[in-house]
Amino acid sequence: IHLRKITTADSASLFKIWSDPDVVKFMNVDYFTDEEQAKEMITHINKLANDNKANRFSIVELNTNEVIGSCGYNSLDFENAKAEIGYDLAKKYWGNGFATEAVSTLLNYAFNSLNLNRVEAKVEPENISSIKVLEKLNFTFEGTLRQSEKSKGKFVDIKIFSKLKTD
Repeated sequence: IHLRKITTADSASLFKIWSDPDVVKFMNVDYFTDEEQAKEMITHINKLANDNKANRFSIVELNTNEVIGSCGYNSLDFENAKAEIGYDLAKKYWGNGFATEAVSTLLNYAFNSLNLNRVEAKVEPENISSIKVLEKLNFTFEGTLRQSEKSKGKFVDIKIFSKLKTD
């Protein structure tokens, strides 16, 4: 895979991904019903990137040059040298190591280019696949924040994982 800056040219591909209820099940958005929603999301993401508050990348499969998902830093905190990551993949690419490769790339960039000390991931306890990705990359499970966030109208528990530059 290759990660590159997310652009509105990716809206059709990302709309297909973000309109799948299974893909967005653990994201803090409802599945999309119109490509315009994807364009608006990309515009919002890029505004956050311009303000150095977050950054998102399209995940591109090298053999086909197809956008198969997105990943990035949901929040960037340079004062405390930390970031929170997130990632999503089209369902047909689940279970092939692409998420692990994408997160590994995010970690490398965070620690070696952005000079961050800590990368966090917040995961709903039922999101077993995401937890497996984090465990495979030796993230440390720090605990469960009970009913910590509101997702799709209800409070949900959040498991927090982290990886330090020195890990």
